[in-house]
Amino acid sequence: MSLHDQIVEQFEAYVAENQKFEDKGVKAAAARARKALGELGKLSKERRKEIQDKKNTM
Repeated sequence: MSLHDQIVEQFEAYVAENQKFEDKGVKAAAARARKALGELGKLSKERRKEIQDKKNTM
């Protein structure tokens, strides 16, 4: 699975968990939403590096 696909997957997980937290008040969903955001941060840093490396080799 590419980094792009992983980013999309984590974003979708965040949206779903955030909706559960905001709409239904599920406290456990807040932790899962934060976890997805943390993963998004890590993946976005890796993707930025990939893009920069590819740009530099062009």
